[in-house]
Amino acid sequence: MKSANDIRNEFLDFFAQRGHTFVPSSSLLPGDDPTLLFTNAGMNQFKGIFLGQEKREYVRAHNSQKCIRAGGKHNDLEDVGHDTYHHTFFEMLGNWSFGDYFKADAIAWAWELLTGVWGLPKDRLYATVLAADPAENLAADDEARQIWQQRTDIDPSHIVWGKKKDNFWEMGETGPCGPCTEIHIDLTPDKSGKDLVNAGDRRVMEIWNLVFIQFNRDETRALTPLPAQHVDTGMGLERICMVMQGKSSNYATDLFVPLIEKIETLTSHRYGSKSGLKDRFDVTSAEDLRDVACRVIADHARTLTFAIADGIIPSNEGRGYVLRRILRRAARYGRQYLDISGSFLVDLVPKVVEMMGKAFPELGKRQKYVIETIAGEEESFGRTLDRGIALFEKEADRLRSAGKKELPGEVAFDLYATFGFPVDLTQIMAAERGLSVDMQGYGAAMAAHKETSSAGAAFKAGEIHDLPATDDAGKYHREPITATVLGWVVEGAFVTSGKLAAGQEAAVVLDQTNFYAEQGGQVGDSGVLTSQAGARFEVTDTRLAGSAVLHVGRVSGGALGVGDQVECVVSPARMDIMRNHTATHLLNWALRAELGEHINQAGSEVAADRLRFDFSHNQAMTDEQLHRVETMVNERILADEDVSAHVMPLAEATKIGGVRAVFGEKYPDPVRVVAVGEHGAAAAAVEFCGGTHLDRTGQVGLFKILSQESVAKGVRRITAVTGRAAVAHVQEADRVLSEAARALKVRPDEIAQRIEALQKEIKDLRKKPAAGGTAFPGCGGHDSGRTVYKSDDGRVLVVELPTADVNTIRNFADQQRQKGAAAVMAGGAAEGKVCIVTMVDQALADAGTLNAADWAKAVAPVAGGGGGGKPILGQAGGKDPAKLPAALDAGAEWVQKKLR
Repeated sequence: MKSANDIRNEFLDFFAQRGHTFVPSSSLLPGDDPTLLFTNAGMNQFKGIFLGQEKREYVRAHNSQKCIRAGGKHNDLEDVGHDTYHHTFFEMLGNWSFGDYFKADAIAWAWELLTGVWGLPKDRLYATVLAADPAENLAADDEARQIWQQRTDIDPSHIVWGKKKDNFWEMGETGPCGPCTEIHIDLTPDKSGKDLVNAGDRRVMEIWNLVFIQFNRDETRALTPLPAQHVDTGMGLERICMVMQGKSSNYATDLFVPLIEKIETLTSHRYGSKSGLKDRFDVTSAEDLRDVACRVIADHARTLTFAIADGIIPSNEGRGYVLRRILRRAARYGRQYLDISGSFLVDLVPKVVEMMGKAFPELGKRQKYVIETIAGEEESFGRTLDRGIALFEKEADRLRSAGKKELPGEVAFDLYATFGFPVDLTQIMAAERGLSVDMQGYGAAMAAHKETSSAGAAFKAGEIHDLPATDDAGKYHREPITATVLGWVVEGAFVTSGKLAAGQEAAVVLDQTNFYAEQGGQVGDSGVLTSQAGARFEVTDTRLAGSAVLHVGRVSGGALGVGDQVECVVSPARMDIMRNHTATHLLNWALRAELGEHINQAGSEVAADRLRFDFSHNQAMTDEQLHRVETMVNERILADEDVSAHVMPLAEATKIGGVRAVFGEKYPDPVRVVAVGEHGAAAAAVEFCGGTHLDRTGQVGLFKILSQESVAKGVRRITAVTGRAAVAHVQEADRVLSEAARALKVRPDEIAQRIEALQKEIKDLRKKPAAGGTAFPGCGGHDSGRTVYKSDDGRVLVVELPTADVNTIRNFADQQRQKGAAAVMAGGAAEGKVCIVTMVDQALADAGTLNAADWAKAVAPVAGGGGGGKPILGQAGGKDPAKLPAALDAGAEWVQKKLR
């Protein structure tokens, strides 16, 4: 039996021998196409060739492409596990011709590989070709039919006409398209599957699709021949492995069996022990659900490993949210049906790497990163998973008792908002119990939540229809312009008459503006609008409401009316915003250069006083890494490189080498591309961006990182400053350093060494008693202590350290405990505040004889404060230092009563 690796290699070798160039699989993160959720087909990376936008140095290509189909147009997630052939991750074996060979060679080679090399039985293979479709103005693909008859020895009766939905491929509503011929295999026992071709029956299934891209469809739906004809084929590795290995389930092939065997080591369940490995849709018993769980986990472990290795991290939006749903779906199945406690998906990552790492070396290189990411997500979800399941089960039982079949939308939303259950996961759980989910109620609860979260907005202009559009073409320039007041939004209404009086707040709408409205992470501009009559409107913020630009602010002098001509002057702070925005692009580039290509933007804020950049990364950056990133950015600034903006068609822009786009952002077509350095060069920072930027990097002046922090699992945040703010930060740091040097009486470069010496000196003093007989300052040469009780367990001490601070008091009490005291109360009054520490031997606390927290609480009121703590360590504070002796006396009296 051929292994999956054998099959993959034989496919690649076959086409290599026929002049095809091996093009490595592209990433599952489609960085060159922000409209695509995941890479979902082998042709994705060649789309520019089919569109005529680029040429490669080769005209024949082949590979095995990593694909994910979960979310978006192609979504197999809900079917995974409930049958034996749907997957979220799969490999697509493919060969391509770019204006070179066409139908004849593609068909002949496909037949030769399947029957000559792999030995599939010819009498079980069928080929479909496009039948005529007059309604779509499609002619029958007689050419493909004749090639099948002339170039292969297929049984002519096994060439079947197919409808447009199965045998015509289109990239979109317009663009390249063409007929395809599909190869199907008959797996019925008696080879009687001809009528089942394209009938949706798993006993006769498609194994290879050969697409012939020969037309262009325009906006009128008319088809015209392309100047160059292309071939695009795709064959699912999982499916062909099932066929060649003689299995009835993809999960019974060697692409999954080792993973399922690993899962079996984590649970008492044995996959297929009752039902076998047959191809089933019905899931009715607990045993069936345990098999479903095994399939779900095996599939999802592959998806998570490959996706995270390619830099896609679980998050709350876009493709990251799909990945989080996949992880939580797997975790729920493992916990609920296989009784696996704790995190377990991380245990499957090494097995995936072992199985697939040779074909995809990036898995081994990024294994540690993948494990860290999954571990954090599993741990986070695990904390609420059991409680969420318990809530669901309780509600399901209540519905069952009441004879109801629908889970309330409010409950589904609570499971999402409180316990992190994506609603589709709740729907799956409900379906397993014969319930549905009130999705309308869920949507209402979500809408109410969003309304509450956004309450307090000053101007709810989004609720106002037909606001006039603003021409904001001038937003990339800072020169003043003249505009006309069209009206203003105030108290939820758009006003088009009257005047705004001095002191009145509103959001002014103009016919045109040079103000930049908040979007894409960049804050809105501030500035001033001045009418010819002298009225001033101070703009504090600029926002978008549909196509209208709102200038939010207050009239500071005169009265502003509809129709007034105003001079629009943007605040000089715009220059600082531009410094921070250009520096943000450089930071994005430098982080990828330092940490790796898994770095993806997860949010940003560009303001006048700082920039904030969120990015995908599992661990805190070291000081050395931060230093290198900061240095790289400043080197690009010192190089005074050109910063250019180009507007171009979206399809053309997505093919620029190294271009970065944020998934979920709605980029217009045409799109604006900002490049730092030579446009399109590999070293340039190139991004889709509608924000305002500098002309040259030298205008940034200086870039300084202030901090890094964690903002979510797998997401870090860097805050930095540029220009004047960076200079001010450096100057303040220098001032503080100089003051510290003067206080320590050393040069600035000797501060660290001097602090180390002082720390050692303090440590030595605490260990060695001073001349007065105590190692603790504030004791007045003696510890003023007295033994108030003595037993076989040791002494109980009450000690006054008149001017000692809390650390000194605690260290003293701890040392007395180490010397054998069973309990200690020590108190001092540093800086006008009373501090009392109590410590009690663990045995006394466990026996209930003495409690340090109660001891502290008992004496605190005497000193004018409060106290508390733990059974073995308590602390009290007070505002009256004069009462310290009385408080200690009260402590001595209290402990004596306790120990009698």
